[in-house]
Amino acid sequence: MNGVVAPTEPRRIAVFRALALGDLLCATPALRALRERFPRAEIALIGLPWAQALADRLGSVDRVIPFPGWPGIRETPLDETRLATLLAETRAHPFDLAIQMHGSGQISNGFVAALGARRTLGYRSGDDARLTDSLPWNEDEHETLRCLRLVGLLGATTDGSRPEFPLFPDDHVEAAALLAALPPGDGPIVALHPGASEPARRWPPERFASVGDDLAARFGARLIVTGSADERPLATALRAALRAPALDLTGRTSLGGFAATLARADLLLTNDTGASHLAAATRTPSVVLFGPTRPARWAPLNRRLHHVVDALALRPDDAPDAALRRLPAEPVAAACAAALGPHAATVAIDRLDRPDPMQEAPWTAA
Repeated sequence: MNGVVAPTEPRRIAVFRALALGDLLCATPALRALRERFPRAEIALIGLPWAQALADRLGSVDRVIPFPGWPGIRETPLDETRLATLLAETRAHPFDLAIQMHGSGQISNGFVAALGARRTLGYRSGDDARLTDSLPWNEDEHETLRCLRLVGLLGATTDGSRPEFPLFPDDHVEAAALLAALPPGDGPIVALHPGASEPARRWPPERFASVGDDLAARFGARLIVTGSADERPLATALRAALRAPALDLTGRTSLGGFAATLARADLLLTNDTGASHLAAATRTPSVVLFGPTRPARWAPLNRRLHHVVDALALRPDDAPDAALRRLPAEPVAAACAAALGPHAATVAIDRLDRPDPMQEAPWTAA
C-alpha cells in the first residue's frame, strides 16, 4: 500500500537514520512530532554510535541501536555477525512500525524491510514494494520537511521545523570557561568554522581569514575558530592567514560545549556542515556557504537568522565541485556584514526575546 497510513497505536517504533550530526539534527523535528503523536511508544533510533550523545538530550528517543552496516550503505562498514544478530532479534520480537529516514530507499529500504516490522514506512524511488507504506522521493525537497512529511502520514503534527539540541548546565559552564580567554570588549563574537566532511564543501581557510579580518576591522569582532580535532590542519591554516587575533577552540569542545559556545556567539560563518544545524538549533545567526550541496535541501529554514551564500548560483559556469573553492571573499564578507549590521538588532529580538522550549535552563554570561 502506498498512501495514507491509518493512525494506530504502535508500542514499539524503530527509526533508521544512520547519518552524521547535521543529517540527524534535520530529523529531530520529525522525531519530536513522532513522540507527540505516540507518547506511550518506545522509539528506538537505529543510527551511528555517536548518535547516543544526541539521543541522551532528546525526549523523543528512548534508545539507540548501533547500525551494523548493510551492503551498499557507506556510512559504516558492514559487520555481518552484528547484522545477523540484530535481524534475528528484530524478527523474534518485531517492531510494530519501522520508519526509513535514510535516503531515497534504493538501498535503505532493503534494510528496513529485513527488520521484519509489522508495518514499514519510508520513501521510494520508482516502483518499490519492499515497504508496506511509502512516498515518492523528491531529490530537491528540504531534508527537514521531507522527514516531517513522512511522519505526517501517521497523523503527526508537522508545523514545528526547528532542529532540536537541548543544552545542559554543564554545557554552559564549559562554554563560559572557554570563552573567558577572549579579549575583553563589547565587539561581537564571530565563530569561523572551516571544516566539512567532504573537501568540495570546504571554502579555503585563507578566505575565512580574509572575512574574519574584515569583521575584526569593521565591527571589532572577537574571533573564535571551531572544529573537531581532525580539522586542526584547517584551523592552523586559517590562523596562519589571519592578521587579527583569534581564539582557537578546535578539538577542545565536547559536542554540548560546542553547541553552548555557538549559543553565545553573535555570528557563525560556516560551510554546509553540522555546525550550521547546531546554529539553527541554538538560534545563533549564521552565514552558510554552499556548493556543491544545495541550499534548497540543506540550508536552515529560518532565513531571518541564517543567510546563504550559494557558490553555484554565483559561479554557474564552474564545475559543481569547484564552485565553492573559487568563491571570492567579497560576497561572503557582505553577507556577514549584513548579519552584524543594523539588521542585527531585529534579529537579536527574534533570537533572544522569544521563549525557547528547548532550553533546559536559563544561563547568564560569565
